[in-house]
Amino acid sequence: MTTHTTARRGWARRAAALLATAGLAATTALALAAPAHAGTTLGQSAAERGRYFGAAIAAGRMSDSTYLGIFNREFNSVTAENEMKWDATEPNQGQFSYANGDRIVNHAISRGMKVRGHALLWHAQQPGWAQNMSGQSLRNAAINHVTRVATYYRGKIHSWDVVNEAFADDGRGSRRDSNLQRTGTDWIEAAFRAARAADPGAKLCYNDYNTDSINAKSTGVYNMVRDFKARGVPIDCVGFQSHFGTTIPSDYRANLQRFADLGVDVQITELDIEQGSNQANAYRQVVEACLAVSRCTGITVWGIRDTDSWRGGANPLLFDGSGNKKAAYTATLNALNAGNNNGGGDNGGSTSIDTNAWYVLVNRSSGKALDVYNLSTADGADIVQWSRNNGNQQQWQFVASGNGNYRVKSRLSGKVLDVYAKSTANGGEVVQWPDLNGTNQQWAVAISNGYATLRNVNSGKVLEVQGGSAADGANVVQYDGWNGSNQQWQLVRVG
Repeated sequence: MTTHTTARRGWARRAAALLATAGLAATTALALAAPAHAGTTLGQSAAERGRYFGAAIAAGRMSDSTYLGIFNREFNSVTAENEMKWDATEPNQGQFSYANGDRIVNHAISRGMKVRGHALLWHAQQPGWAQNMSGQSLRNAAINHVTRVATYYRGKIHSWDVVNEAFADDGRGSRRDSNLQRTGTDWIEAAFRAARAADPGAKLCYNDYNTDSINAKSTGVYNMVRDFKARGVPIDCVGFQSHFGTTIPSDYRANLQRFADLGVDVQITELDIEQGSNQANAYRQVVEACLAVSRCTGITVWGIRDTDSWRGGANPLLFDGSGNKKAAYTATLNALNAGNNNGGGDNGGSTSIDTNAWYVLVNRSSGKALDVYNLSTADGADIVQWSRNNGNQQQWQFVASGNGNYRVKSRLSGKVLDVYAKSTANGGEVVQWPDLNGTNQQWAVAISNGYATLRNVNSGKVLEVQGGSAADGANVVQYDGWNGSNQQWQLVRVG
């Protein structure tokens, strides 16, 4: 029997701001409501298409109100420019420093953003002590670094750049000659295996530059990824830095697609485009390429304003030095709003359930995802909807109960969806709780026209967004089934 005594503080706080469900059944127009509409910010529009739009930021600039204001308003993902690299996180061997990385990560999480970890191993920006090492001593130190940092941030990182820039610009697709490479050609594989063991829920990426078109370097990376997938080496994504001049390679989209066809996600990780008469058009082309590849999960620009860019004088970003939106911003937002919802790592809603898969459950009415509130791992934590970011708190696995029904397990906490206190009332809270296989934790799933309805075995009521709300943080409850669009969920496979 599943009984609970946890205080419902978070529920009460949000419930006061939401519509009651008493008159919901009369609002039949919701049944045919569609979530598609023009987003007003980059992050909002990208999320509506199942993707993220992020920015790289520096902890030292977060006290700049204009800088932080743009970031908070426009983006739904973050990458730390330097604060999570080896020299920053382990300045002395075995002594770890996370303060600046934590400042960025905690700020992002508090706003429901995705976090890209950058980067665990790189030939550059190594601490001095590592630069002076070689051979097995360096290999051991590198793997320990991967393990310690990925473990520290476990559950908070959507994607890790496990290895950065390990291929040479020699026109042959060769590995870069570095102290890491000289520890043995399997060093990249060893790093990915260590990262998976440390944080099984994070996407593991290889990231590089000058791999944006089909050329010798990108083909070298392609061959490595193909080999890794064939041998079961854990790799989930490939990052394309996309530091461009004034034009985009004509085969950019085709290159992204060929990597996606290997069974990995692709991410545009460090985008900036030199200013000129073609800048706005080039940004549009990048967005269109990502939207055209179903496994392109998101785009990150490398900085906020032109004056924040590492490419001094190129003015390669979406906001000018004063924080004003440029023509490139408008072209980017328009391209996002013109795109479809084909992607973010999926090809639409699943029509059957795979108990080995992980899904994001996207509400048909709001377009937002089923989410564990505030990344909680506590018993009784509230289940809400939130702008989709594919974070671990939005990933769910269906666990068969042996009777044709399922429990729905959170990737973040390992706990399952539970109707609080075995309520049978309309508006009964849905929380997470340890898996006891109780009837209030079991759900009958019916899928029709690409959308699933989840009916609680104990109460006979269905999972819905309370009041048909479109707000982040809106409560997810049970209610009599009436086929409303706020009771329909697209099952988007993400892993």
